[in-house]
Amino acid sequence: MTTEIRAQATGPRALAWQRRRRSAVRFWQQYRTHRAGLVGLIGLALFALVALTAPLTVGTDVSSVTGAPGRPMESPSVEFPLGTDRFGRDLLALLVWGSRVSLLVGLLAAALSVAIGTTVGITAGHFKGAYATVLMRITDWFLVMPTLVLAIALATVLPRSLGTVVLAIGVTSWPTTARLVRAQTLAVESRPYIERAKALGGGHWHVMSRHVLPNVMPLVLAQTTLMISSSVLAEATLAFLGVSDPTVLSWGGLLQDAREAGAVSSGNWWYLVPPGIAIAVVALAFTLCGRAVESVLNPRLGVGR
Repeated sequence: MTTEIRAQATGPRALAWQRRRRSAVRFWQQYRTHRAGLVGLIGLALFALVALTAPLTVGTDVSSVTGAPGRPMESPSVEFPLGTDRFGRDLLALLVWGSRVSLLVGLLAAALSVAIGTTVGITAGHFKGAYATVLMRITDWFLVMPTLVLAIALATVLPRSLGTVVLAIGVTSWPTTARLVRAQTLAVESRPYIERAKALGGGHWHVMSRHVLPNVMPLVLAQTTLMISSSVLAEATLAFLGVSDPTVLSWGGLLQDAREAGAVSSGNWWYLVPPGIAIAVVALAFTLCGRAVESVLNPRLGVGR
């Protein structure tokens, strides 16, 4: 009985989980040596905590205009640390609640972008020929076209909603990921064990899912962390330009409200500065994490610590 239990404990699945745990431990040990990456990770953890606890800390009716607690355009005070907006709403509460939308859209848009880019890159690198040529010419077309212009066009044509913003950012920002993944796929498929897998009867799906995808996943992970910062900035830009859902509160929407209220000309800095700083800090935090992940997964890049 003891022998059977030991055999089960050392089976293929158990060994695979042991390897994954060891890999995760090694990754964390190397990641924590990057001070900039740790600073970015701590910053992201704080922003995530603020976003998740927003319903408990500021309530769910912070965007209500009729129940605004203060007077319009009040400067920062003890009662309102960041002042009030043009409707008398607490800007600190709005900033906290807006983090939920900005971070969510950034994560979803980055996930969609990386998913499209990974699929295009792996299939183009695997099948080659006319199929790969057509895919890469489409990728080149997206690369030379201004991403922001395409995103604005999509967000303008489609109904205004968070889903539209996610779709507009995701389908216009995938070409960089596609080219990187395709290059890595070509390198992986030139290795001898890929030829052996094909000789043993492995089909296209088997080779791409069992051999190519696991080898490009480190690159995909690093690219995802870098893409999130770009997606957060893109969402803020679309909201600032007024092509996002006006009923949804986000950091870019706060900047749009401040512009419409004339905060720039009237010198109401507390209306503009906090959302701008929040966007910049989150983008910087994701970038620091992405660079650290990239350096850990591929030390040959020589990314600074």
